[in-house]
Amino acid sequence: MPENRRQRRPRVRRPSRSPRPAPEAPATDGPVIELEIERVAHGGVFVAHHEGRVVFVADAIPGERVAARVSDQGRERFWRAETVAVLDASPDRREHVWAEASVDRAPELRAGGAEFGHIRMPRQRALKGEVLREALSRMAGLEADVHVEPVESGFAPGVSLDDGTGWRTRMRLHVDADGRVGPYAARSHTIVPVASLPLAAPELEALAPLDERFAGASAIDLVAPSAGDPAVVVVEGDRRPNGARATIEERVGERTFRLDRDGFWQVHRGAAATLTRAVQDLIDGELFDPRAANHDLYGGVGLLAAAVGDRFGETLRITTVESDARATEHAGANLSEWIGARAVTARVDRYLDELAAGAGAAERARLRDATFVLDPPRAGAGRAVVERLAALRPRQLVYVACDPVAFARDVGLFRERGYELDELRAFDMFPNTHHIEAVARLRAIV
Repeated sequence: MPENRRQRRPRVRRPSRSPRPAPEAPATDGPVIELEIERVAHGGVFVAHHEGRVVFVADAIPGERVAARVSDQGRERFWRAETVAVLDASPDRREHVWAEASVDRAPELRAGGAEFGHIRMPRQRALKGEVLREALSRMAGLEADVHVEPVESGFAPGVSLDDGTGWRTRMRLHVDADGRVGPYAARSHTIVPVASLPLAAPELEALAPLDERFAGASAIDLVAPSAGDPAVVVVEGDRRPNGARATIEERVGERTFRLDRDGFWQVHRGAAATLTRAVQDLIDGELFDPRAANHDLYGGVGLLAAAVGDRFGETLRITTVESDARATEHAGANLSEWIGARAVTARVDRYLDELAAGAGAAERARLRDATFVLDPPRAGAGRAVVERLAALRPRQLVYVACDPVAFARDVGLFRERGYELDELRAFDMFPNTHHIEAVARLRAIV
């Protein structure tokens, strides 16, 4: 059952995969121009040209002709614009799955978080594949055949594959100065009252207090764990709560993971099971040594380390590394059945420095025989971590990525240091948004 909706708690800051500065609200008085939409760009917008200038356009589809209001003319190289009318529609355009995000609304009143909701699902996946393919070509020098797969229905009961709705098991709504609840408007931190939450899991949408007022609160968190009841949590302030923190359980197949309710967990109902299967499948068994110094970097509460353990058995040796101490504590408990598993609280770059500095000849050999799984935040692993990993020279890497550009950059860095992309899969774990998840295997070239 939901918690007391009037209860006030210190605000819980969730671990973020994409910390960004607050965007500006779209301008309401810019000029309206006609544009031919050419292609998709990273970030959920589309590319057009006007009098020789690049224009990034929201709420469009390649091949369409639209009228768009320019919302940012302050840049020399490009403008931003919001579609206000569709003059020649794509056959892939549909009625938006979220009425409050539709192009029929004024841009400043459109709910954010469903920027592809006006596009039919097969085209959404094709567009996401284009973004990943282009990023790999431009940043890693690779021409990859990218097919974006939906999450298997067996992993995500209640989720509509046709509409891309009902998949979010976590959602944060915001509270304005008058106590009204709603999401941020698209590309803005303006709060928009709404009457529906179609991307939310049905049990969360049913509980969401969209017509209530919460004076003094800063946010409303909706959480639907796979084990136990959904919760509505009222939060306020800038500090974590004192004392014991609420924990939940998530089930993936036959396995149960304990974590903090405000800790990181995959948002899509079927994402954890999908990633478990993908990581298991992409590890090359002929290259895998269960007694080597195997690692799960950015390991969270141990989901992917457990995936490796479930494939390779009780003799597995694996270390999961995570900077969040509470997540590491949970990982230690979640992985306790493997005697050779340990959980370390550390920043990944610093941990790799200490690992390299303290490794003798025998341990360096175990590291060279190892498999490293890494699931970095949206910014990717980055040059420092790539350099440290490549210097250790593990046999294979399995990289889980939630940002195509950061992933492509890191693949390019690994290629420069003697690793090649062996296999790549991509999953639509964020339907009706521009986000995509990729899982890849990189192999050290001898």
